[in-house]
Amino acid sequence: MSDAESPGDRPTRRRRLPWFTEVVVALVAVALVQAFLVKPFGVPSQSMEDTLRVGDRILVNRLDDTVERRDVVVFGHGASWQDRELPPADSPLVRAARWVGDLTGIGPSSTAYTVKRVVGLPEDRVACCTDDGRVTVDGQALDEPYVYEDLPFEPGSLDCGSTPRSTRCFPEIRVPRDSLLVLGDHRSQSADSVIGCRGAVDGQECARLVPVSRVVGPVVVRFWPPSHLGGIPR
Repeated sequence: MSDAESPGDRPTRRRRLPWFTEVVVALVAVALVQAFLVKPFGVPSQSMEDTLRVGDRILVNRLDDTVERRDVVVFGHGASWQDRELPPADSPLVRAARWVGDLTGIGPSSTAYTVKRVVGLPEDRVACCTDDGRVTVDGQALDEPYVYEDLPFEPGSLDCGSTPRSTRCFPEIRVPRDSLLVLGDHRSQSADSVIGCRGAVDGQECARLVPVSRVVGPVVVRFWPPSHLGGIPR
């Protein structure tokens, strides 16, 4: 009897997909994860210190469509918070890069993103300040242990009734049914919902609010750098 292998006994080599097909599959997988599960973002500014620092990388939960007071959220907008997207790019290369970025979450995007903390929910009445300098919601003072370097406020000498008036103060803002009022934790360095209202008389004319529909999701964890790994304090 011969020991030679028959043709049916020979091992077969599984054919690999072309490299570009593997790249496309990987990009589609990344796009699906970021569209429906979690999406990473980088922190570009000081406005959320000391909770989030410049250069931190964070993950946003795309599955959670509820928004609660004190949540830290990422929301999308254009050149201003009123715009849905950035102005169209003149360069075809930039337009192509934005398309890839929108699809995969890697690289530039047609949308700008901002991270802030939710203080006012739909139909809330938000104002500042109490006699001891705190923000109120529906007349109740908030306990905000996460606030870092707030604007100057001294009861009796630099408050909402003094001259000059504390820049921490802003008039009552009634949040519309489909919107949110957001503030930065680093209050003295945050261009947030009330940046134009500090010292104003009419809160409805000066506030810039965030449509609920623009919220990507709540931030659930800081994952980079390792020295700042952790959850988000409330």
